[in-house]
Amino acid sequence: MSLGDQFDNILINTDNYKHCHYSLYPPGTEYISSYIESRGGEFPVTMFVGLQAYIRDYLMRPITLEDIDAAEFLMREQGMHFNRENWMGILNDHDGYLPVEIEAIPEGTVLPSKNVLVQIINTDPKYYWVTSFFETALLRAIWYPTTVGTLSWLCKQVIRTALERTSDNEGILRHMLHDYGARGVSSQQSAALGGMAHLVNFNQSDTTPGILAAKRWYNAVAPSNSGPNSEHAGFTAWGREGEVDAIRNMLETYREHGFALVLTDTYDHENCVKNILGGELKELIQNFPGFVGARPDSGDIVQVTADTTEWLMEAFGYELNSKGFKILPPYIRVVQGDGVTGPSLRQVFKELERRGLAADNAVFGMGGGLLQHVDRDTNNFAQKANAVCVNGEWRDIAKAPTGADFKVSKAGRLALILEDGEYKTVRRDSVSPEQNLLKPVFRNGKLLKKWDFSELISASEAPVPQEWYVEYLAPMLIDVVAEAAS
Repeated sequence: MSLGDQFDNILINTDNYKHCHYSLYPPGTEYISSYIESRGGEFPVTMFVGLQAYIRDYLMRPITLEDIDAAEFLMREQGMHFNRENWMGILNDHDGYLPVEIEAIPEGTVLPSKNVLVQIINTDPKYYWVTSFFETALLRAIWYPTTVGTLSWLCKQVIRTALERTSDNEGILRHMLHDYGARGVSSQQSAALGGMAHLVNFNQSDTTPGILAAKRWYNAVAPSNSGPNSEHAGFTAWGREGEVDAIRNMLETYREHGFALVLTDTYDHENCVKNILGGELKELIQNFPGFVGARPDSGDIVQVTADTTEWLMEAFGYELNSKGFKILPPYIRVVQGDGVTGPSLRQVFKELERRGLAADNAVFGMGGGLLQHVDRDTNNFAQKANAVCVNGEWRDIAKAPTGADFKVSKAGRLALILEDGEYKTVRRDSVSPEQNLLKPVFRNGKLLKKWDFSELISASEAPVPQEWYVEYLAPMLIDVVAEAAS
């Protein structure tokens, strides 16, 4: 459903209690500095993406008198304090734009977790409280696409590793993982942000909001490919006895398109693969001018992907590539889009390798496992204040709770540097401005740096040490030959 314009009001797009925080700072407070990081968690690295989308959609839109009136009514209706003078001041002193500066690392950058990604500070001492006021929306706008983008990036490294080990066709990497997540995600906005983040790593998607988001906020040009796919409604409409006719119809209908993904689990998957694709329709598939995908959509993902590959080889044959692994003819592949997650993807490739099957016998689609099975705690994202200026004196501040070491925050104004191939978060005053990778991207309503989608892709594909993420790969790097022998 469409939420409507009221939900775009930045005074409302927050936690209610943010409206009472301005009075909790020490007298004489002039500036508050905060930063955002992944504090570590399930993923060892972070691929940063999504800040520009939030800036362009929210911070470059000034608040209005109507916004203030609406927020005041809502807050007081709920018994929450509301300081109208604060917001009238921003309206009159700054034409409705938040007086803040945001600096960030380049979007698309991949770096180890526990490093600063974004730093925020107010630009007018009268509005020191504004730095933390919009934390709720800003953090959400960063943690979600960044976590999805990081998961997608790690899946890319899994696929890259599998191709390097067993395939002669490593150039297909960006076409190996399709986004099927639109129906499995909680909102269209999530589909847009998560789908956009995935497209930094792969060129494949059926999540239309993600494609539009990449174009709208990052000027992406043709960020995605797709093609004719089937659904069970269309196949079951032919009846069980008409399964052959349903598949034949699709192959003939999209013959000129050169691409057709056919569901094989509508009834009996094994029978469909062996006796329909590999039997009655074998000649039609062999002469199909392009690519036919056999798409199992049920069963154990590891076994069914490998079994289907072998069944297709029994029907259509195979060759041995230069690495000694079996590969199907180029016109037929397995397309696995059911139950794909980071862990299951690793196990699929491990099983394919164990059976002597090249990784590029199958391509994959990821749905809820890509866009929905993450939350803020997946990589423990947080925005925390790190410095305060009171009566002209800067103080380092940090959180240090007992019983939760990962929640200890960083103190002092920060910088990010790259030194001898290692990213380090350091004190801002310990390095030169040229060394600091945090650069201003927004100030007082103005976008200072506009990232193009091609720049995000380039940054994400910059080589990084495998040691940063080797633990994520570990489950598929076990010697499969030795394991089979045992």
